[in-house]
Formats: sequence, structure tokens, C-alpha cells
Amino acid sequence: MNSESRIQNSKFKNTEKIFFDKVAILGVGLIGASFALALKEKGLCRDICGYGRKKENLKRAKDRGIIDGYSHDIREACKDADLIVLATPVGTFKDIISRIRDSMKQGAVVTDAGSVKGSLVSELEALMPAGVNYVGSHPIAGSDKSGIDDARADLFNNARCVITPTEKSDKDALQKVSSVWNAFGGKVEFMDPFKHDEIYAAVSHLPHILAYSLVNLVNHIDPDYIEHAGQGFKDATRIAMSSPELWRDISVYNRGNIIRLLEQFREEISKLEGMLHSSEASRLEDEFARAQALRKRIE
Repeated sequence: MNSESRIQNSKFKNTEKIFFDKVAILGVGLIGASFALALKEKGLCRDICGYGRKKENLKRAKDRGIIDGYSHDIREACKDADLIVLATPVGTFKDIISRIRDSMKQGAVVTDAGSVKGSLVSELEALMPAGVNYVGSHPIAGSDKSGIDDARADLFNNARCVITPTEKSDKDALQKVSSVWNAFGGKVEFMDPFKHDEIYAAVSHLPHILAYSLVNLVNHIDPDYIEHAGQGFKDATRIAMSSPELWRDISVYNRGNIIRLLEQFREEISKLEGMLHSSEASRLEDEFARAQALRKRIE
């Protein structure tokens, strides 16, 4: 699959029942916990082992039946796992694979839920030991929440799930990963890893940066102004409640695309600024109407 490949509907459907004896979920937050709950609801595995930095969170996840067990040793958590899910910030992926590569069993499949793909996909593929295959995936689901308290089994139902194969992707591993997301009710699409990052820089990564920046602007003017914020400000900045650690990594790993978009955004702002200086009310209205029309496409 080359860089010219386009988005396409999944050609892999659930023609056969898939089942994993053991699944290891590394990072039991909103996405990882929801993945576990979906596995359980669909009866797709026998045992789910969780791993994370916070022992209390893992204990709560087990007590609530989200996972069946957990380990504070990442290598032990992944031992004998048929499927390993990376649900941590993308900046941790390569280090995690380096730590667990000698404990992964032959035939294991590794996937992730990260928001950045690009060159990271090839880098992770290169780290896989013989007999273990990685397939990148990105469920377009979640919220500004990040903990298990908001996890739910239907989080991925009707959500777009982008899978980013390469020419090196193993067909059977691709089938398994695609089948999992299909089983969850996801709308699976395949996309070139670099195209993925171009698109999501525009519709996800830049908006998060702008939301953080808008809140910080108010903070720089006068923090007390925030007390007067209405629903419009809350709607526009809700995603600024997202995990700073998570979005730090996303921003750094997709910085090339984000920097280019920031330059284009400056041009858009400068254009509006010019209209304001000239009191060009009709042109402002035209700009707002153009934006409104496109925004209606995702209502």
C-alpha cells in the first residue's frame, strides 16, 4: 500500500468468529477499558490482563470486572498474549515494544489506538520480533475524559476506525485487527499512515491545540474572565479538558503537519483581521456562512 492509496471501506468482514485466549491491554484508561469491556460483551476472549502505571487504577478495573487480572510487570502482562493493545500515549509506544519484544509469543498481534501514525507505523513494524505482527489502528471515539469511570462497551459502536496497513502488513494479522473493530460495531476504513496524519492534523490535532491556546489566552488576559464564560466558550474549548500528556505526544509526533496548518490558520486569521479593520461586514458574513455550510455536513 503506497502513499497514493485512498480511504476505502473494509474488505475484511466478520465471516468467521474470532477468539483470543489472552489479550493484554497496556494502558487501562478510557480507550483501553472500553476495549476490554467490548471484548467481554462480544465474547471475543477468555482472559484480559491489564498493565498501567497506577496500581490503584488497575485494582479498580479488576474489581469492576473490566479486566480479569493485571500485572505490574509489563513483560509478564504480555506473556502468552494473542493480542496486545497499546492504549498509552503514542510517545511511549517504541519504548514499550522494546521492553516486551522478548516476551511476546509467536503469532501474537500488536495493535494500538493512537492518534498518530505516519512514520511511527514503520518504526513499530521494524521493532517486532519474528513471528509477531503489528497493525496500526485508530478508533475515532472517546472524549475529553480519560479514566475508567467513563469507559463503556459501546464506545466504538458506529465509530469510524481507521486501520493503517503498509506493504509489510501480515494479511492474517490485518484480518484479526479489522475483525475486532468490526465486531465492536466500528466502521472500518483503511488509510495510508501518512494520509491519516494529514487528515487528523486538520480535524483533530490542530483543534485541540487551538482550544488549549484559547483558554490560555483568557488566562493571560485575566483568569477571572473564565467565570463569565457561556456555553459557546464551553463548547469551543471542551477538548482543552483532554489529557495534556496525551496531546503533548500527539503534537510532537505530528508536528510537521500541525506546523503547516498553523501557518495556514494564521493566514485565515489575518484575512478576518483585515476585514475587521476595514469594517467589511458582508465579507465577514460570507466567511461565516461558508464555514457554517461545511460544518453542517457533520451534524
